[in-house]
Parts: sequence; C-alpha cells; structure tokens
Amino acid sequence: MLIELTDIAKVYRVGSYDVHALRGVDLRIEENEYVAIMGPSGSGKSTLMNIIGCLDTPSRGTHYFAGELVSALSDDSLADIRNRRIGFVFQTFNLLPRADAVTNVALPLVYGGFGPEQREQAAKVALEQVGLADRMDHRPNELSGGQRQRVAIARALVNNPSIILADEPTGNLDSKTGEEIMKILSVLHQRGNTIILVTHEEYIAEHANRIVRLMDGHIESDQQSN
Repeated sequence: MLIELTDIAKVYRVGSYDVHALRGVDLRIEENEYVAIMGPSGSGKSTLMNIIGCLDTPSRGTHYFAGELVSALSDDSLADIRNRRIGFVFQTFNLLPRADAVTNVALPLVYGGFGPEQREQAAKVALEQVGLADRMDHRPNELSGGQRQRVAIARALVNNPSIILADEPTGNLDSKTGEEIMKILSVLHQRGNTIILVTHEEYIAEHANRIVRLMDGHIESDQQSN
C-alpha cells in the first residue's frame, strides 16, 4: 500500500474558533493509481492533499507512506520524501520569475546534492518530456500559462518521483490548455507514476480512474470511473 490514512482529522485554530477541515478520513491509495479528489471550497480537499504530501500533519489519526508511519519519521526523512518521492504541481505554478525554465526545473536537485552539470542535464530531459525543448532558456514572463504549468510539471518530474500531487493544476488555465496539461498527466500515469489530483471541475476529474468526493471534511463517495 502506497498511501494509508486512518481516521485522519485536522483542526485549525482561527482566532477563538476551531475549524474542522477533516473529520475522520479513511483513504487507501495503491501504486500507479490515478485518483481525483473532488469537493467544493471548504470541503477539506487541499488539507487532505497537504497531509498526503507530508506538507502538514493531522490532528488525529495515522498516516502510512509506503509502509512507514509518517509521524515516526525524522524531519530529514520527511524532507527526503517530499524532495525525492513526491512531485508537487500547484495552481499558481510557483516559479522563480527571474530564472529561466532550466533553472526553475533544476531547483529540487539543488537540495538533493547534485552538481551543476547533472542538474542542467536532468532539467533539460524533464522539459523535453513535457514538450518544452524549444523554451528552455525562457523566463516565466516569456511563457504562456500552459507553458508555465508545463515547466512546473517538469520540475515535479526532475527527481523521478513515484507520486505526482497536483493541486488544481488547471485552475488558472483556459479549458483547451487545461486539456493539454491533463494529457501530460495521463501519459505520466501510463508510464507508471501515481497521480493524485485535486480539482473542483468534473471534466478534469474524469481523466482519473477513481474519484474521491469530499464534503465538510468527510469522504462522501469513493468510486472507480471510466
């Protein structure tokens, strides 16, 4: 089992109030699954994604990642998981504005201890994978929204992670460009990556093989699709 969440709850303190983002979630995800997590704003889907990605810790419950109890791992071990085993793709791209595509994509490798030549070569390979071989020396402001998201996907791929976590990856794109990004994610799934996607759009979720629907911090349904 790749991801195993049991009775996961998350409570945030906002002023004098407790906000219950998750309320006892149970979820299992196997290797090479393609899972869409859906729900309206405030349903807890981004909180769930952050816990799956070891970016946040639950207030209650157990989280196993590839058989390891996450709460028992050291900070260094968690950082290694986030850097080497999970690739993150965000709605807002999170690119360095003054750096070209190669430099942006190579950034995770800096923390992995790779030399400059290794970083550059790996970044170029990742950019070629997402169809940007002719845009490697371009900065984000010289790229379209779709191209910027391709750079972000290449950055997520550069460490050859087993999991791609994509939080609203088409949220800032028009529908045609969004479909192009989803085709890239489908190809990555076919190559063996586990894809976990957060979205509120039905047509985006339909690319996945399984749709988990959240409502008010609970899993409302968990069904196979297509």
